[in-house]
Amino acid sequence: MKRLKKFFAVFLVLLIPLTGCQGGDDEAASDTENENVVEFEFWSAPNPTQEAFWKSMADEYMKENTDVKINVSPMPESPSSEAGIQAAIASGSAPAVSENISRGFAAQLAGSEAIVPLEEFEGYDELIGNRNMEGSIAGWEFADGHQYVLPIYSNAMLFAWRLDILNELGYSEPPKTYSEVIEVGQKLKEKYPDKFLWARADLVQPTWWARWFDFFMLYNAASGGANFTSGSDFVADRDAGIKTLNFFNDLNENELVLTREATDPFETGMSIMMDIGPWTFPYWAEKFPDLVYGETFALSMPPVPDDVDPADSKTFADTKGLVIYSQASEEQQKAAFDFLTWVYSNPENDLTWFEKTNLPPARDDLSTNDAFVSYLEENPQLNIFAENIPNGTPAIDNEKFVEIQEEIGKEALNPIMKGEKDPEEAWDDMVDAISGVLK
Repeated sequence: MKRLKKFFAVFLVLLIPLTGCQGGDDEAASDTENENVVEFEFWSAPNPTQEAFWKSMADEYMKENTDVKINVSPMPESPSSEAGIQAAIASGSAPAVSENISRGFAAQLAGSEAIVPLEEFEGYDELIGNRNMEGSIAGWEFADGHQYVLPIYSNAMLFAWRLDILNELGYSEPPKTYSEVIEVGQKLKEKYPDKFLWARADLVQPTWWARWFDFFMLYNAASGGANFTSGSDFVADRDAGIKTLNFFNDLNENELVLTREATDPFETGMSIMMDIGPWTFPYWAEKFPDLVYGETFALSMPPVPDDVDPADSKTFADTKGLVIYSQASEEQQKAAFDFLTWVYSNPENDLTWFEKTNLPPARDDLSTNDAFVSYLEENPQLNIFAENIPNGTPAIDNEKFVEIQEEIGKEALNPIMKGEKDPEEAWDDMVDAISGVLK
């Protein structure tokens, strides 16, 4: 056995120089060829449909641009995609570009100079104009005046209403103002004492992300989408904020909200109002085919205070986008931006995205562009989401967004729903707590 090992050792020593000489010309040619190719990493969201979309886009782009190589892979998601990105940045292995970035997380990345301003790339204005997204991206401007994120999709969060039950109560459409909502709730309780207007256990929990789908939907509607913070300053609209909390207080005092966990309460008719995004519809189509848009359910923008025109209602936009990382070389950054420009120069690519993911592209013309008309006619429940993309307000652009939104729950919303504070006291306590976070 020892002799055999020795033989192979000698054999390998003799073989190595021969192999090196034999392949030298090929390797040199290969190295020269590779020098002219810009290669970069693209991280998609950890979602099979989104990864498939970006791989197909990269393949098509590389057919036309043979001097670019794009490696598409899903971003790490353990313990979260945000943590995976931060770990990659810390280790110097960040991609050139990634999607799945919220405005709040982008504020953290921008604060550490991990991402670059997009408006500084040549062709930025043409990209925004060609995709017709001037309105959609306006709300993404950061406190320092830069645009760090190119939004991909925008879910203007809506409320679903059980239209069949509203009809039983004598209504032909969802209520639009606070007093109308309370009136509907009171009539519901008179006819069906065991039913609720809204079933939402998160209203009594400090879960930070839950505030996007309750407090911020209604605050944005009441305030016209007014900023909540600006840099290190708290700038929220006090009047609109207190009216929002008063509405939650009225819901609680009239016992219109179910705050314990329940399985499919809206779908089973236990509640008649539900915060909703378009990702819900495939689940309904499979599990609750009796829920039919325009027959058993309707969709509406969030209700507004009685002195606000419902036509001016705004809402929270569940929206994420693309960023380019500063660790990438200048050539990689330019190639990545050119790839994005190519993708969004053709509305058919946005249509493919819409069909594959059910996430509305962040375009101001989504409900009017000819490329999307047929698809929206086939899926009318998506049309109101498309129409309200310009009315969606993205998440706050503060790197301490998690702590800020936890304080909204702990100091204001949760105690109101538990009957522990009045709205003005809750607002003032929340302001004090958030001001402390921002210092």
